[in-house]
Amino acid sequence: MDEKKIIFSGAQPSGKLTLGNYLGALKNWVALQEDYHCYYCIVDLHAITVPQEAKNLRKNSLEALAQYIACGLDPQKSTIFIQSHVSAHTELSWVLSSMTYMGELNRMTQFKEKSQKSEANLNAALFTYPVLMAADILLYQTDLVPVGEDQKQHLELARNLAQRFNNRYSDTFKVPEPYIPKVGARIMSLQEPSKKMSKSDENVNGYIGLVEDSDSIARKVKRCVTDSLGIVKYSDEQPGIKNLINIYSKLSGKSVAEIENMYEGKGYGTFKNDAAEVVVEGLRPIKEKYEALLSNKDYLETIYATGAEKAENVARKTLRKVYKKVGFIPRKF
Repeated sequence: MDEKKIIFSGAQPSGKLTLGNYLGALKNWVALQEDYHCYYCIVDLHAITVPQEAKNLRKNSLEALAQYIACGLDPQKSTIFIQSHVSAHTELSWVLSSMTYMGELNRMTQFKEKSQKSEANLNAALFTYPVLMAADILLYQTDLVPVGEDQKQHLELARNLAQRFNNRYSDTFKVPEPYIPKVGARIMSLQEPSKKMSKSDENVNGYIGLVEDSDSIARKVKRCVTDSLGIVKYSDEQPGIKNLINIYSKLSGKSVAEIENMYEGKGYGTFKNDAAEVVVEGLRPIKEKYEALLSNKDYLETIYATGAEKAENVARKTLRKVYKKVGFIPRKF
């Protein structure tokens, strides 16, 4: 039987996850656990490229961990850990920095965008964080990395660095490939259905938090932007209704055609009321599990400690090879 391939994915502990994150990405992560060895990392080192309040970063990291597990990530099947708990990430990053060209980092579109937005905080970490991201990936001999459009350039750098190191010192790293997931549901803003649902939306009515209060969820669904046609139809001409049908379908398991048939001849009021109930009930188990996890800090501590230990064992093995090939004298303690 083929050895399972390795997947690595990291997410920043910044704010709350949304219904869009869940239906678009997290459900895929949960499914991947069955067929791959998955490393899911809460990348708190990356988070400090923008100023963070210490207590908020700790709180957000713990809440992110609880939400991942509440959504179905299983610590028995996946290695779930906090990036700063495995020091090999920063150690490998330094070695890779010595092989990364300034021109490569200068070309990163994300750096260009971020540097324009935050000139007052133009720190070196913002410039070099793609090298840390390469270290994150290469440490685990990763085969596949789920990437969106905005991260393709960073994965390309990780591939280049792996090949550059292998050419200079002999085969050490696996060269990772992008993993193109089965298309998750693309969930749009409830207020502007032409753009993706995002927690950074200035209009709080545009997104639904994964662990939001039930009354608030229902209110947002009932207030979502529709149109004047009054027909529940899955059509590009009706982006608000199309988005709501997508959400309804993904959470209820009903097909688009079934939903259209159910609401034939019925107005938007009935459809929105029912959709609100489907969303509230669909997220209820996640919210309940999340709250139970947060009230059991000892259990969360066990998960991230065990995850870090598993990750450390694999990462340290790669780092030892790297240090030897680079010419560092091996540690004797």
